Amino acid sequence: MKEMSENKIYVGNLPYETTEEDLKNEFSTCGEVERVQLIMDRETGRSKGFAFVTFGAGETLDSALEKNGADIQGRSMRVNVAQDKPR
Repeated sequence: MKEMSENKIYVGNLPYETTEEDLKNEFSTCGEVERVQLIMDRETGRSKGFAFVTFGAGETLDSALEKNGADIQGRSMRVNVAQDKPR
């Protein structure tokens, strides 16, 4: 699979209560957060428990990837480089 973007990460295993603002605060320590996209269930309007975080151009993802396994609101989050969805 090819990488989606050098500055975009996937964040999974999030508590359903986590907001985009929570994620922005969590990852702003790693660099300039350009966009947080929390994935919501269309039918229930509830978070699906994962998100994508895009950093500003030229930001390195190393410090963000080091947050893999870190605790967020009592859960251990998964952090990976975002992958393109296979067609």
